[in-house]
Amino acid sequence: MKLMRFEEVTEYLSKEKRKFSLLMGNGFSMAYDSEIFSYNALSRFLSSREDPLINKLFDVINTKNFEVVMQQLDTTLALLEAFDSGNDLQKSIRSASDKLKEGLLSSIHQLHPEHVFKIPSEKSEACANFLSLFINSGGQIFSTNYDMLLYWVLMRQHINNAIDGFGREIENIDEVARGAEAEYGDLIWGPNKDNQNIHYLHGALHIFDVGINIEKEHYGHDAFLIDKVKKRLGIGDYPIFVTAGNGEEKLKHIRHNRYLSHCFDQLTKLDGSLITFGFNFGEYDEHIIEAINKATHAPSKKTPKLWSVYIGVYSESDAQHILKIKDKFHAKVTLYDAKTAGVWG
Repeated sequence: MKLMRFEEVTEYLSKEKRKFSLLMGNGFSMAYDSEIFSYNALSRFLSSREDPLINKLFDVINTKNFEVVMQQLDTTLALLEAFDSGNDLQKSIRSASDKLKEGLLSSIHQLHPEHVFKIPSEKSEACANFLSLFINSGGQIFSTNYDMLLYWVLMRQHINNAIDGFGREIENIDEVARGAEAEYGDLIWGPNKDNQNIHYLHGALHIFDVGINIEKEHYGHDAFLIDKVKKRLGIGDYPIFVTAGNGEEKLKHIRHNRYLSHCFDQLTKLDGSLITFGFNFGEYDEHIIEAINKATHAPSKKTPKLWSVYIGVYSESDAQHILKIKDKFHAKVTLYDAKTAGVWG
């Protein structure tokens, strides 16, 4: 099968003067280092910690995919509740699910590069050039990844006009009006959300829901970012993190968090074209396909709409999978060779 090259896609869309946005999945992180960011790497790390409960879960369900395991736990719990089974068994299932989530977060932290400068400069620069193509076209970037690779590249390379919606607000505004020096609060989501074009659809390690505000961890002179995340995990704070369930369950989780809900809504309002990279549109991604389809059906002629989707594939089996589900998309779907994108150089 002859596939378009990535540069052919972007050159065509640029010639058409069309915005193009990016949707990326775990393939973005695996393209950086598949030894760290694959499900198998995470499950191997968890197994090495010799936690009998987690190992038993992987053995019984016979998979290395966390989402499949968590989906099975959710289904089991729903059946137990439907048949009004004993509370002790339900409690055990919830405990197993919670333990798996905590183990996943901990594993990502332990396997994660220590800090932004562990990423070779040539890789960081290549990734910044890749991301800038979308920002410069007026498009947006959507990620379903939990790790901090995207955040790190955005920080290190200072990509112009890349806005994640977070900012600091003046805490002593009355005193400032009388001439005092401004004192700024924590880095919270909201001050820049109207211009936001970087969206973590399923949350990320550095974003925390603390009740009133959504906070973002950031570098300071006192500690690396990953150390700050570790400190939060140590006191029982957990990042905004969507892992469990099928598309419907994921969407339910998203809708119960205002940051995630806002990011998801921006996906449903896309205009121009969408390019995907490292996103395989698996059986638990129905909510993403529905959002893309919503963007193709503008409520009026004046409303922007999504015209086309370009899906990156790595192999013949990837291509066959997309061709099999192609009819689920309401926009025109074109495949391109993901290997030609050169995301990390």
